[in-house]
Amino acid sequence: MRKLGENHKLIRWLRDLLCGALIGAGAILPGVSGGVLAVVFDIYRPFMEVLTQPRTAIPKYWKWFPPLAIGWAVGFLGFAKGIAVAMEQSMTVTTWLFVGLIVGTLPSLFREAGKEGRSVSGWISFVVCAGAMFGSLFYISRVAEISVEPNFWWYNFCGVLWGMGIVIPGMTSSSVMMALGLYHPMLQGLARLDVVVLSASLPGLVLSVLLLARLVTWFFRRHYAVAFHGILGIVAASTLVIIPTEYTDPWQVFWSILCCAGGFVLAYFLAKLDQRIQEDT
Repeated sequence: MRKLGENHKLIRWLRDLLCGALIGAGAILPGVSGGVLAVVFDIYRPFMEVLTQPRTAIPKYWKWFPPLAIGWAVGFLGFAKGIAVAMEQSMTVTTWLFVGLIVGTLPSLFREAGKEGRSVSGWISFVVCAGAMFGSLFYISRVAEISVEPNFWWYNFCGVLWGMGIVIPGMTSSSVMMALGLYHPMLQGLARLDVVVLSASLPGLVLSVLLLARLVTWFFRRHYAVAFHGILGIVAASTLVIIPTEYTDPWQVFWSILCCAGGFVLAYFLAKLDQRIQEDT
């Protein structure tokens, strides 16, 4: 029994490490929301509880902090270089990997949205949020040619977007950065650990998380079904917007399908692993 308990602890630690890496990567992957991944992996509620009620939550969840923090740092900083290289090789194939990862989270997100019922207002929230997100991202990325010159203040703005993506599930900060022409300069700065980029973006990230945590927690507590169905709509719409429509050759199509399937299996497996761990504990 003792050995079984130790194995469960090790599995849980490794699972939290991997989830932290994916959540950190989700902050910089186009179309992926770190907040949504936190919801799917059952980390979002404890995280928000730590921010809003630290005195009672920290003693309760402190064992989660080391693997999640290490994983997040690896995902956020370490993945930046790998993603930059992958995008240089093929933006289309890399984007399909992200799409597969998002789609793999949808079954768990759908179950999460229905935990407290599925009302008419919830489905209205789904339609409204999906329409608003699709329309705004489609206009910014496909219709309007908006581009800004990267500087200290714009990097600080990127940090604010990242913080919003952590606290507000479904907020796809990287998609907005890409539309403004900030994504690649930011990604390259993170890959080389640029002091200017890090010192500008981190304060904005921390500030937006602290300012929004209580407001978002209150809304989810009062309007749970409406909030999560809205998230579901945002995730679905943001995924549709980033789907590539142009391909250079059949091999690119093949690798796109393979990476999409791999992303789906990884996200789906992590969700199932989390469900099994919860059942055994």
